[in-house]
Amino acid sequence: MKKERPTFRDELEHLEAIVRALEERDIDLDEALKLFEEGVARLKSARSLLQDAEVEVKRVIEQADGTIKTAKLDT
Repeated sequence: MKKERPTFRDELEHLEAIVRALEERDIDLDEALKLFEEGVARLKSARSLLQDAEVEVKRVIEQADGTIKTAKLDT
């Protein structure tokens, strides 16, 4: 069975949880390193999701003549 790819929102929520956990003073070094590694992996995933979304937006606004109309997107 194919594993479903997390959404951008999922990744952000996990990143926020990791940051909160890392900010706790009673976390040991080994756990902090594991959380940091997971955070880096989730950040890469979130960036990939953003890149995929950018490609999709460009595809959607592609003109019939093959030119691409780009516009600044509100974030």
